Amino acid sequence: MPSFLSTDDADFEARFLALLGQKREEAEDVDQAVAAIIADVRARGDAAVTELTARFDRLDLTPETLAFSRAEIAAEIAKVSREDRAALELAAERIRAYHLRQMPQDAMWTEATGAMLGWRWGPVSAAGLYVPGGLASYPSSVLMNAIPAKVAGVGRLVVTCPTPGGVVNPLVLLAAELAGVDTVYRIGGAQAVAALAYGTATIAAVDKITGPGNAYVAAAKRRVFGRVGIDMIAGPSEILVISDGTADPDWLALDLLSQAEHDESAQSILITPDATHAAAVVAAVEARLQTLERRAIAGASWRDFGAVIVTRDLDEAATLSNRVAPEHLELCVTDPEALSARITHAGAIFLGAWTPEAIGDYVGGPNHVLPTARSARFSSGLSVMDFLKRTTLAKMTPAALAAIGPAAERLAVSESLQAHGLSVRARLEQLNGGEQ
Repeated sequence: MPSFLSTDDADFEARFLALLGQKREEAEDVDQAVAAIIADVRARGDAAVTELTARFDRLDLTPETLAFSRAEIAAEIAKVSREDRAALELAAERIRAYHLRQMPQDAMWTEATGAMLGWRWGPVSAAGLYVPGGLASYPSSVLMNAIPAKVAGVGRLVVTCPTPGGVVNPLVLLAAELAGVDTVYRIGGAQAVAALAYGTATIAAVDKITGPGNAYVAAAKRRVFGRVGIDMIAGPSEILVISDGTADPDWLALDLLSQAEHDESAQSILITPDATHAAAVVAAVEARLQTLERRAIAGASWRDFGAVIVTRDLDEAATLSNRVAPEHLELCVTDPEALSARITHAGAIFLGAWTPEAIGDYVGGPNHVLPTARSARFSSGLSVMDFLKRTTLAKMTPAALAAIGPAAERLAVSESLQAHGLSVRARLEQLNGGEQ
């Protein structure tokens, strides 16, 4: 059974802090193993990648077969049903349309001093997208990572997706095709991250790595950050549902389980001011659990990390939600827009009982790669901005330098940076001499 808390309880604050402090990451210390893998790939390149793939994924590859050939991709895509293709195409269309609206504008203006200032945006040259394989092989993750990169204008886009035992998900390859991916490598784990970051004879290094993975992938991304950019260190998935008691308990049960079935370490939380409603949702969760294919995973998640919190009112519910800073937040209340104005920390907000989080995972449009483990307090979900760089522009005229240069010189002297000050003074002296 999940944890039950009430804000009326004398020990509520202590129990709530314990809930926030739960460690849901894998306990195994993988950092040392990952460091060794990265060092091996840096030293031996393709040989290390192929040996590690044989060891961990039971797949024998050569440098020539690291990537899927065009013929292999075409053959796998041909296995996709018409209905699955149509669903994936609809998702791609909606994701692309949403992210096109995120593109920022360049700017340039002239100040009263005559100085020209501004900025311009440009894409990273190459990006590598990590897509989990095996049981957690998700074509939706390909679309969510690759489409923003293409919209941003990334020149070279590659995917690494492990294929344990050689098992391939045709939908993943179709998603890569729809999103405009250039190359799909059938490798995964820390060795794939290392290859993307440092390059091998076969795999060219990239500038940015995005996408979720297991503890080894997360540790590898953390270690290569600085050599390349990364999107975030993703933890187990989570959902928080705020309900005022008007939504169907069975709907909410399914929404809570939609994240619980991801991973035994996932977390599902219900917050409501209605204790009777809370009991009905819990009963619905227990009933639905018996029917799920992944009930063992979902059941462990709900039992170990699930929580039900009864509050005095919705304002208090919003305050607690902000402290949780959930990855996914559903507002299943009569006026979700009003309550959303109270929310300051959430990866994504789903407004109203007719907007299940699962829509956001696939066809809503906004990105489903979102901050976890309370990092929504300071970070955002994946967007085109993750694949863009902003470069600032400045141009001084003689008059502009005369107006603001003395202040720069003064500040340089105050910091004991003589050459800084002299670089401005030399120009000001020429101006004072009457030369332009």
